[in-house]
Amino acid sequence: MAKATKPADLRAKTAEELEALLIDLKREQFNLRFQRATGQNEGQARVRTVRREIARLKTIASEALKKSAAGASASAAKS
Repeated sequence: MAKATKPADLRAKTAEELEALLIDLKREQFNLRFQRATGQNEGQARVRTVRREIARLKTIASEALKKSAAGASASAAKS
């Protein structure tokens, strides 16, 4: 991901798409850590950006999970 994704755009994605984005970001984070360890890292700000994007993605995924669990329990209570 070259550009920070807006939370509204992330909320519109499915769980599978969010998982794929998370895997990509984790891979990029690993590569950035490896570059820093070998002294090849030129964009230090990208490390911070990727870390924040991972946190944003995890937060939105947990919100969606809680929302779906609350919806399921509410519909079960009506039955």
